[in-house]
Amino acid sequence: MFSGFMVNAWIVATIVAIVGGAVGFFVVLRGSAFVAHAIPNGSFAGAALANLLAINPLIGLGVFSLGGALGIGLLGRRGRHDVATALTLVFMLGLGALFLSFSTEYAPEIYSLLFGEVLGISTNELAPTAALAIVCLLALALVYRPLLLSSILPEAGQARGIGPFAIELAFLVVVALATTMTVPVVGTALIFSLMIGPPAAARAFTARPPLAIALSVAIALATVWAAISLSYQTNWPVGFFVGVISAAAYACGRGWAFWHRRQRLGPTTGRLADKGNGAARMGVATRAAADS
Repeated sequence: MFSGFMVNAWIVATIVAIVGGAVGFFVVLRGSAFVAHAIPNGSFAGAALANLLAINPLIGLGVFSLGGALGIGLLGRRGRHDVATALTLVFMLGLGALFLSFSTEYAPEIYSLLFGEVLGISTNELAPTAALAIVCLLALALVYRPLLLSSILPEAGQARGIGPFAIELAFLVVVALATTMTVPVVGTALIFSLMIGPPAAARAFTARPPLAIALSVAIALATVWAAISLSYQTNWPVGFFVGVISAAAYACGRGWAFWHRRQRLGPTTGRLADKGNGAARMGVATRAAADS
């Protein structure tokens, strides 16, 4: 399990988990789960085009991920964000269907991009994946404070000169970078589970942003490591285990949060506190953002 081609799988999966856990925190914080679903699925068209042109799929994924992110940002500037996201996704999926219709030898490659092929990662994919990961994390670090503030208190962010459109575009570009490097590992159909499940579970355990990001990365690492081990043993798709373990982690987080409230406040008060839990957690996160 730790020799030969499996070494590449462990390395790339670890990189993916770190990026997915960190970027996913802001995806959950901003309520952008649809975006995290749309950009990877839309980027599938880029992979199909790259396969048709016989070039590196990462190039196609990168171009279409970035194009989709910019499309969502520009279309959603004056209109409804969910409608802009849906229209961009539909347009890119349509292009993907067109590109696939021109190819007759795409089944194995396309299947791996849909559902992940971490056990088939080649050595020449390590450097591009690591480079994209570094760029993505540097970009996230660069916009961390304004992104955090605008996600929690948009009005306060604008008062400090943080333009909502500019920070939204920056966030979407970060998601596009994360998509480009993670899709070949866990696939377009399930990457959003890695960017949603672990971060959502982490936020259930703590409302402190730095701690939540660290915990999100830790849960994402545990998820992909367990998924690889189970996939190796059972020969089942890695994406299946990523989705199931991510959902289980979130369920555990919600269960712990419920138990913690009941222990702290008592059964009756705990039930009443559930209604104000979102506001209370937002207040804690707001104070943490101000302190940072």
